[in-house]
Amino acid sequence: MYFLLAVYCLLIVGASLAGGWLPSLIKLTHTRMQILMSLVGGLMLGIGVFHMFPHAVLELGPTQIDRAAWWMMCGLVTMFFLLRTFHFHQHDHDLEPEFPAARHPGHDHDHDHSHDHDHHQTPPSDVHHLSWVGVFTGLAIHTLIDGMALGASMQSDARHVGAGWLIGLGTFLAIVLHKPLDAVSITSLMAAGGWTKSARLSVNATFSLMCPLGAAMFVLGVDHLSAAEHVVIGCALAFSAGVFLCIALSDLLPEMEFHSHNRLQLSLALLLGLAIAYGIHYLEPEHVHQHVLDARRQIEVQP
Repeated sequence: MYFLLAVYCLLIVGASLAGGWLPSLIKLTHTRMQILMSLVGGLMLGIGVFHMFPHAVLELGPTQIDRAAWWMMCGLVTMFFLLRTFHFHQHDHDLEPEFPAARHPGHDHDHDHSHDHDHHQTPPSDVHHLSWVGVFTGLAIHTLIDGMALGASMQSDARHVGAGWLIGLGTFLAIVLHKPLDAVSITSLMAAGGWTKSARLSVNATFSLMCPLGAAMFVLGVDHLSAAEHVVIGCALAFSAGVFLCIALSDLLPEMEFHSHNRLQLSLALLLGLAIAYGIHYLEPEHVHQHVLDARRQIEVQP
């Protein structure tokens, strides 16, 4: 498990670094970014519902569904206030527009509402020199939580199926596909603020290490909890499920509503993300499914 976790962390670091370099290497288009966000949003939504929450209930026990739901709500509300406080996930800076509505971040996207979308309204030329700091802070906290989610997911799988090359796969995929979007937010704002490439590289490298740090903190910490280990893992998985749901529903997927010119493509990307998340279920070892069935039977025989 530790070797596989190290491999996952290296790949996540690579994805973060690649995402940070992307704006300086190629010009991302507005539509491609929106499709990618919808795909990742669907994947994170599916991982939270199909994997994290059921595994949290499995860890806590079939009679502790209320506790799992409570921790999931805590994760959702915590991430909501992080999004509200730091205004991160500003994905559309420095993108190549394909439609007139995309040329001006504050322009109406074929809708008649007056919602304030911070990640679309500040033109790059007006970005403050230090505006990236709040984004970096919020994303660093968010990424630490992602790392803990990865650690909890792998610990849960390892407890029930032992070693294997597929443990924690769903959580890993959701994180590794999401990190480039986060890195783009930071480096694009830094570029708009006039920071040098070397400064952007240093900040991006620091950010890329946040997820491995969170995973290491959780795995090393939970190893010292002995009898309470399953409770901590279960609560952490439920909390992480809430985090994933909040990111998907409040930040990534709402883009579909505000871009009617390619809503079909975005909807198909969402469904593909959900299908991938559900399909990972069939890659899990049979032992996991047997534990879930056993838990269901215990619930059915409760008086």
